[in-house]
Amino acid sequence: MDDVIQQLSATIREANAAGRALRIHGGGSKDFYGGPLRGEPLDVRPYRGVVEYEPTELVITARAGTPLAEVEDVLRREGQMLAFEPPHFGEHATLGGCIAAGLSGPRRMYAGAARDLVLGIRLMSGEGTDLQFGGRVMKNVAGFDVSRVIAGSLGTLGVILEASLKVLPLPQAERTVVLEQPERKALETVNRWAALPIPISATAYFDNRLHVRLSGAKAGVEAARSKLGGEAIGDDEARALWNGVREHTHPFFRSSEALWRLALPSATPPLDLPGRMLTEWSGALRWVRGDVSASTVREAAARSGGHATLFRNGDKGVGVFQPLTPAVLGLHRRLKHALDPAGLFNRGRLYPDF
Repeated sequence: MDDVIQQLSATIREANAAGRALRIHGGGSKDFYGGPLRGEPLDVRPYRGVVEYEPTELVITARAGTPLAEVEDVLRREGQMLAFEPPHFGEHATLGGCIAAGLSGPRRMYAGAARDLVLGIRLMSGEGTDLQFGGRVMKNVAGFDVSRVIAGSLGTLGVILEASLKVLPLPQAERTVVLEQPERKALETVNRWAALPIPISATAYFDNRLHVRLSGAKAGVEAARSKLGGEAIGDDEARALWNGVREHTHPFFRSSEALWRLALPSATPPLDLPGRMLTEWSGALRWVRGDVSASTVREAAARSGGHATLFRNGDKGVGVFQPLTPAVLGLHRRLKHALDPAGLFNRGRLYPDF
């Protein structure tokens, strides 16, 4: 794979000399996310494969072009998983795109976000330099953790070459129960449960029904299921439900309307917003779909101490991500300049002038 690295470096150096923008390209499954696509494609898919995996260490290292499904299959054969349950949004999703997008699925609130489970990153800078941050062991936490910053940067800081991730064992048992409750009561319920030793691994509230997934040892799951009450649904139905929420194939997401993603304190009361809503992560993630202005949804999120992202569809001219404060934007710019001084990579994917 050294020849692939050399070719990537040569292409970046040539683009740097010519002042050409580059668009880092993997499977393309998340091209809809973030700002418009600009620049010549820089294909990272040839750089693929698992570099190192030792199940007893709960760490896997793989190249960025490796299909995400392939990584998950390798882990599943050893009874393990990517704990943040990343969405694919398409069969061609790659590990590099997964980390660059930094998105997490239904299990995020209870097992950690993508950035929390990235232990190390190998990155190629905007000058074609091969860099490494972090490590391949869980105890490597010294210094400024650039690896966590790379997660969710949408390729604006460099080309992800490899990623080392913490993994977790698959649960022995899972069970999903459904309770019919008004929204306010459902939010109060899941936040009360958060303080109790209940093995919750996902929640989703929509159509006046609270769906709760329990994961863990069989005895613990069954005990919790009895304690929570509600109606248990079959395993096949449960898998379809959580996969639909994770991959946005659930009927709620199948719409051409603007879809907003609101990250809020979990105890935030119901929001008075137009459109339909689906709530995950015990109230910390609210999806809003419909005809709602950017100012309305962003003001509602800010009042609650959170932020809003235009996730899919809608007018991206209003800005995809919540505007940053001058101080935070300054930090972003300094880090961008250190890793990609000429501003080659993925121009405008995070912010128009970044």
